[in-house]
Amino acid sequence: MQDLSELEAELVAAVDAADGPEALDAVRVAALGKKGRLTELMKGLGALDPDARRETGARLNTLRDRVAEALAARKAVLDAAALDIRLEAERVDITLSPTADPLSQGRIHPVAQVIDEVTAIFGAMGFTVAEGPDIEDDFHNFTALNFPPGHPAREMHDTFFLRPHEDGTRNLLRTHTSPVQIRTMLAGPPPHRLIIPGRTYRCDSDQTHTPMFHQVEGLVIDRNIHMGHLKGCLESFAAAFFEVEKVEMRFRPSFFPFTEPSAEVDIRCNRKGGEIRFGEGDDWLEILGSGMVHPNVLRNCGLDPEEWQGFAFGMGLDRIAMLKYGPPDLRAFFDGDLRWLRHYGFGALDWPNLATGLSR
Repeated sequence: MQDLSELEAELVAAVDAADGPEALDAVRVAALGKKGRLTELMKGLGALDPDARRETGARLNTLRDRVAEALAARKAVLDAAALDIRLEAERVDITLSPTADPLSQGRIHPVAQVIDEVTAIFGAMGFTVAEGPDIEDDFHNFTALNFPPGHPAREMHDTFFLRPHEDGTRNLLRTHTSPVQIRTMLAGPPPHRLIIPGRTYRCDSDQTHTPMFHQVEGLVIDRNIHMGHLKGCLESFAAAFFEVEKVEMRFRPSFFPFTEPSAEVDIRCNRKGGEIRFGEGDDWLEILGSGMVHPNVLRNCGLDPEEWQGFAFGMGLDRIAMLKYGPPDLRAFFDGDLRWLRHYGFGALDWPNLATGLSR
């Protein structure tokens, strides 16, 4: 049997020479592994006589313990050295200015910002936010809103229809957020005062239209509601949203199946110099549609038009974001271009409120 003193010196020297975790593990396997040198010596004890087996076994156990201790000590030295290297690489100089962090680099999308602004304005007027499903049925999206059979909005070229059910009915991607008005009125009795921001879908795509876009609708249902209430509400909203002292609006007669009378709403503006300035000038710009809730819509929701009246309005959130903040192409809103978002986006902590101002 090999001289154990020489073997110990050889193994300890190999442990001390290991310059990394992998090299150290290789030494451990070579000495103590299943086919390691000490393991093989232990296997040979059976061939010795009892006295020699007892003496040699004790010496081998002592040697194994010493090698294990040497391995543990070397591992501690290597771990400490690795930690020193890591700490040096990750050292932070607290005297330097802080580097950019997610809160300073991240940007809020203009549409999300505008939703927060609209919510803040109407929230101050006592409106609550309501939401509904993106996938609707014909009743909530069309029939309850007084769309007659054969209306163009029901056709495939305007609406994304899903596969027909066994009974022939088809669900669809909602073409406006108005179905939430129906769901709210059916869910509980008036009065109602709510706004409904959300995604809507139509078969259209160009510089100012996209297949998926964002709308916000408002609904007020109460007793003795009239067009004057609608006008005052919208004037207050426009002045707060475009951050001007006063706006001048005009209501042009129009037609929507779910309101009567109906009106397109324009706001006075100045288009000179390639910019749009609200509250001044001699030009007009359409910003939304509105009207008094049609009696048929009230009846479809179980309300008596002789007792309850209301007004509704709707506008494109993407459109008013373009008007206020200047992006020229609606399609860029959905491109996911970080350069565009860094330019038009808002700081994560720039929470809009009426006290300190809506926008940056």
